[in-house]
Amino acid sequence: MKNKTIGVISIKGGVGKTTVVSNLGAALANNFGKKVLVIDANFTAPNLGLHLGVVKPDLTIHDVLYDNVPAEEAIIKTDYGFDLIAGSLNPKKKHQSRVNPYKLHNRISSLKKSYDIILIDSSPNLNDEMLSTMIASDELLVVSSPDFPTLSCTLHAVNTAKQRKTPISGIVLNKVRNKRYELKASDVEYAANVPVVSKICDDVRVLQALANTTPAVLQKPKKDFAFEYYKLAAKVLDKEFDDPRIRTKLKNLKKLFGKR
Repeated sequence: MKNKTIGVISIKGGVGKTTVVSNLGAALANNFGKKVLVIDANFTAPNLGLHLGVVKPDLTIHDVLYDNVPAEEAIIKTDYGFDLIAGSLNPKKKHQSRVNPYKLHNRISSLKKSYDIILIDSSPNLNDEMLSTMIASDELLVVSSPDFPTLSCTLHAVNTAKQRKTPISGIVLNKVRNKRYELKASDVEYAANVPVVSKICDDVRVLQALANTTPAVLQKPKKDFAFEYYKLAAKVLDKEFDDPRIRTKLKNLKKLFGKR
């Protein structure tokens, strides 16, 4: 597998995009032994650092974009097996001006040789910030939840990415409760013409982990949502994931023998 940069986007707040970035990064690093960097590219309202307990970073993506330091100097070693370039929660006035959408790509391209995977947490707004992520990424993951208002925003994100000709590797359907009123993965795939590559169940333990500023897959590695992140990480790496759980193996046997 070649090194690649993956942008994680959505055009609706509250779908769990940043949670997906932190947990996918943790799964890639800790379960697959990959060298991973996560970057907060939500320049206006960054919060990836907060998810990981980094409140006041000395150097941020803002410093990188405004040529105060090279990207290498803004890298933070986390306790979770992967590295981080955080955003500034209180950027200086000069950092609040419009950013050239091509600059992120130019400033982080030198990092690609040092990491197997770079994950970019995009702004949830359809503006130059999201465009920065699209330009800087080799491929995109679109995060959605299984409801009609979010699907509408998801379709907008997908169409924008297609117009930019940035490949979309799939949709991550997050906060799934398996209720009858929810959209099915097949409905989302049909509407977007993009495969759903992961269905991550809603679980209060994800919020508990967030309160502890720890990726949930590290705090609760045996829960169903954690295994969905392992499967997603395997797909990102173009690998097969062998789920070791007995119930999964029984389901696979039933499918093999045509039983329900």
